[in-house]
Amino acid sequence: MTLNLKDPSLLKNKAYIDGAWVDADQGQTFSVINPATGDVISDVASVGVHETKRAIAAADKAMQTWKQVPAKTRSEVLERWYQLILDHQEDLAVIMTAEQGKPLFESRGEVLYGASFLKWFAEEGKRVYGDVLPSTADRRSIVIKQPVGVVAAITPWNFPNAMITRKVAPALAVGCAMVLKPAAETPLSALALVELAERAGVPAGLFSVLPTLDAPAVGGEMTSNPVVKKVTFTGSTGVGKLLMKQCADTVKRTSMELGGNAPVIIFDDADLEKAVAGALVSKYRNSGQTCICANRFLVQAGVYDAFVERFSAAVNQFQLGNGLDEASTHGPVITEKAATEIHAKVLAAVAEGAHVVTGGKVSNQGSHFYEPTVLTHVTQAMRLFKEEIFGPVAPIFKFDTEEEAIAMANDTEFGLASYVYTNDLGRIWRVSEGIEYGMVGVNETMISSEIIPFGGVKESGQGREGSKYGLDDYLETKYICMGGL
Repeated sequence: MTLNLKDPSLLKNKAYIDGAWVDADQGQTFSVINPATGDVISDVASVGVHETKRAIAAADKAMQTWKQVPAKTRSEVLERWYQLILDHQEDLAVIMTAEQGKPLFESRGEVLYGASFLKWFAEEGKRVYGDVLPSTADRRSIVIKQPVGVVAAITPWNFPNAMITRKVAPALAVGCAMVLKPAAETPLSALALVELAERAGVPAGLFSVLPTLDAPAVGGEMTSNPVVKKVTFTGSTGVGKLLMKQCADTVKRTSMELGGNAPVIIFDDADLEKAVAGALVSKYRNSGQTCICANRFLVQAGVYDAFVERFSAAVNQFQLGNGLDEASTHGPVITEKAATEIHAKVLAAVAEGAHVVTGGKVSNQGSHFYEPTVLTHVTQAMRLFKEEIFGPVAPIFKFDTEEEAIAMANDTEFGLASYVYTNDLGRIWRVSEGIEYGMVGVNETMISSEIIPFGGVKESGQGREGSKYGLDDYLETKYICMGGL
């Protein structure tokens, strides 16, 4: 498959280690597939343990100099990288859509969203403050913050640009180095980003990218190597738990952005037009393949039928197709296996009594395309209530009271994002404080930006990304007692 790029040199097929583009030691490669067509975009180097060790050693060496560089100088490098991403927005979007499947307009938006973290942390990195604590007459107590060390990052395929910049920007801003393993489905976006990082002046060794099909080997080295001081991961809760166990032997710092089961709670007094619009964006963005997308619609009985009617009518207007076609509103899911698993969830719900209002099957567009689906007559007893769907399926549940809605929302081990539609000020406070989630959108579902603390509670993870709090996960706090004064 040939991509129409203004700068073809952004399409890389090698690993990037210690400032050099290299093949895998044993010459292994894997194919990156366009999920919309099945075409091979490129064969990419598949590295293993030895290459990972080299990247970690190079990161440790590069960091010894980088952490001594003034914060203002580090900021200037990130600013240049930010500008290069803006300059190459269209090429980065084309690469992303080709390997991930999302429509071009979504990819363009993600490129800008990803770049925003570089801009934000270029500034925040200059604001790492310490403290002088109240002390006795003969001593002073000082608190300083220092970079945590070499960081290993493992990122997912659903946002192959922004999930990288959201981690690497704060790490580099405060003086850390990073070794990245991108998802095997979408390594090309990561390799294009590091090409631009090199052009921006990021020193050799400071940021390496390791494409691989052997995730257990590379991840195992990242979690066991004592040089790595922190592991940051975005992905499933199951894999996150495994990584945390593996990190325990060397007591690494971890930050985990894991699975979700986001409720959208719509009360009788909500602005129904806004609720429908927000619900559509939240559920079907990236074909439902986001960790904060609406997974359960909890709609109060008084507006249930009206919501289902308006919501389903809007879903029927979607245009499913190749993301590179500007007419497409929604693209494929990432793999045929993903489409099969989504369909299995729908069939299980139907067997338990759910009704399919629209969709409910694999599309005639191809095996990677699943029709945008709406389900009614779903209940809290069904498996679908507890599962993260990760696809374009909207189950709409009914509730009667505010207390019932809060209990339903909290009936899950997950706690990442949640959404509430109501015009009752008291209810806004009661529900926002009563539901167990790290993020709550009130009359709004587009809640992500570089300025907010993104993260969850319960089994949805730990740590926060973005915002002024996003530096904390890459810093150690050191106390210095100065006596004899």
